[in-house]
Amino acid sequence: MSTLYTQQSSNVLKTYALMTTFLVFAIAIAYGASWYLGNPTILYIGVALSFFTSIGSYWFSDKIVLRMTNAKQISKEQAPELYNIVENLSITAGLPMPKVFIVEDPSPNAFATGRDPEHAVVAATTGLLQILDRTELEGVMAHELSHVGNRDMLVMTVAVVLAGFIAIVADFFTRMMMFGGGDNRDRHPAFLILGVIGIILAPIAAKMIQLAISRKREYLADASGALLTRYPEGLASALEKINNSHTPMRNASHATAHLFISDPFKDEKKGIMQKISGLFQTHPPAQDRINRLRNMGSE
Repeated sequence: MSTLYTQQSSNVLKTYALMTTFLVFAIAIAYGASWYLGNPTILYIGVALSFFTSIGSYWFSDKIVLRMTNAKQISKEQAPELYNIVENLSITAGLPMPKVFIVEDPSPNAFATGRDPEHAVVAATTGLLQILDRTELEGVMAHELSHVGNRDMLVMTVAVVLAGFIAIVADFFTRMMMFGGGDNRDRHPAFLILGVIGIILAPIAAKMIQLAISRKREYLADASGALLTRYPEGLASALEKINNSHTPMRNASHATAHLFISDPFKDEKKGIMQKISGLFQTHPPAQDRINRLRNMGSE
């Protein structure tokens, strides 16, 4: 079974692969728009923005996520139980003590972010702290610290920035091609069609990269967290309570949804839309995760 440390180097490599893929996508989009509009300046600007965003996503993505979720750092005096749980689990896992944040939100949820264990952050919502007992909260924090130990949050947080940037750039260039200038009479229509298709598909491909990064990570973090606490039922019970809560989350967006322990938009997907959205879910089904944890506890 995968442990807390087995995925570290793999995730670092995947982060670099993700950043490289992003650069290729973004530069290809800029090249296509530059060629179509006959303006090489667009390519130069696109290349510069791509490198800036790629590097910035690595160094500043945690700050971007914390600002997007309105998370506030807390001290040991402000939330002693949460702080002590994180501190004790960090010692057990052999990880540096991360910064602890709280999100003022009645919906129960939690996430981790940061580029490495030395710059890690774990955050919990006020709603989570209100409904969980100590063993359940330990299970959730062990799950988040497993993301830290596995370097999951590096890949997942970088994906937030890069996938979002590709979608914005593609939308910008699409609008330029629809309403902008450029003398296209001498250009082969096949290249024009391919260029338009590329700009349309680029944000979809970026989103699929983001989703592929997320799902299996949750199963691994569940298993690693259960091994860390030696009590799978704590996390299973916490996931059950979180899944049964129908309080809408105010401080989440679709860009950051895959960082949370539970999909903050699960209650927006009903009926046929729920089946369709299953293709694009950032999290495995909650009941499947709960069953796996309880099977661990019975072995």
